[in-house]
Amino acid sequence: MVARKSERLMNLLIMLLVQRRYVSKERIREFLYPGESLDAFEKKFERDKEELRSLGVPIEVGTLDAYFDDEVGYRIRPDQFALPEISLEADEAAVIGLAGKVWEHARLAEAATDAVRKLTASGVPLDLSALDLVQPRIGADEPAFDVFWEATQERSAVEFDYRRPGAVEATRRHLQPWGVVRYSGRWYAVGFDVDRQHERVFRLSRIVGAATITGLPGAYDVPAGTDIREMARRLAPAPERAHISLLARADTGHGLRRDAASVEEGVTGPDDDTRWDRLTLEGNITVLADEVLTYGDHIYVESPPRLREAVVDRLTRLVEAGAR
Repeated sequence: MVARKSERLMNLLIMLLVQRRYVSKERIREFLYPGESLDAFEKKFERDKEELRSLGVPIEVGTLDAYFDDEVGYRIRPDQFALPEISLEADEAAVIGLAGKVWEHARLAEAATDAVRKLTASGVPLDLSALDLVQPRIGADEPAFDVFWEATQERSAVEFDYRRPGAVEATRRHLQPWGVVRYSGRWYAVGFDVDRQHERVFRLSRIVGAATITGLPGAYDVPAGTDIREMARRLAPAPERAHISLLARADTGHGLRRDAASVEEGVTGPDDDTRWDRLTLEGNITVLADEVLTYGDHIYVESPPRLREAVVDRLTRLVEAGAR
């Protein structure tokens, strides 16, 4: 099966980056474009090269033989692909570090592993240290993320069942996605709603079942000047902030403690196994619900009830998913 575009681009990037010599067109066709006719391969390969170059990837062209220049090959030199040394202030470095934790995309990680496995099996000498430059990191646990990300790249429509807040039943929706964006701790798909004939934002976690790409690639264009993040701010629900009271076991919940407006030590907790402290802070209900879960039974939500319900809902869905 021919790999989807995002996987194919990642495989091409890896193949040209980890090999020590120029790679011939024939070898690229054999590994990454199996089953393609020569004409189809030439067109796809040219498009893929230009797309990588448009992203700033320096694809170098050279001869395969020092004595004959009739056959050219391709490679990416790690020293040219790597970023130059960058000097950052402490706060700038903190932001970059936080952003680096966000990206962990299973689809691209799988593509990278697959590319290396094929090349290793063929006996090609590889420089695997070069992979540090392209280690994929995109964190999105919503099952529909991959579909919308792929559809955005291909400019293909997506069909899915969506349950609005408070609704009992999901309804079938059709979207031409313009982009996927994280806003207020959630992933949203932004685009043109074919059914409503208007721009819309859909929270990926509210999609029920599997989303499906429909129609052909290149079926629509994103309007010029579209600002995906601004659309999410304008159309998505406003972040729900509240006064929050949490109980934390002694010497735990350090991230929450740093954000706390006050910490009251030695309070009565839900059990007597350890000492408990009360943390009070202002925060986003959605974001705090996700963070509280990472501390397990070291954190207990006192108030507001909406935060406790959000945590219970997430735990319930985790248990249900594990039982399937």
